[in-house]
Amino acid sequence: MGKEVSFKNRDRIIQLGITIATIRKIRGMSQEELAVKAGISRTHLSKIEGKGTATGFTIDAFYNIADAMEVDPAELLRASVLPDSILNSKK
Repeated sequence: MGKEVSFKNRDRIIQLGITIATIRKIRGMSQEELAVKAGISRTHLSKIEGKGTATGFTIDAFYNIADAMEVDPAELLRASVLPDSILNSKK
């Protein structure tokens, strides 16, 4: 289920998982409810949302998750990606 994630995409995948978890909670959905609506296992969703973990998943699962939360997929991506200028800034 979980796909190997390249180092360059690790932070993006983690951000996307956190965004999915945040929107799911805002929508008042449990992991089980979202997983059922998205047609994936709760275990897989838990890995996608896992803090500090980068679990890759298919574009099919991504679209199903977005649809289940009633979020435009493009908006979901935009909400999850912080610009490199922020991620790479040094204090």
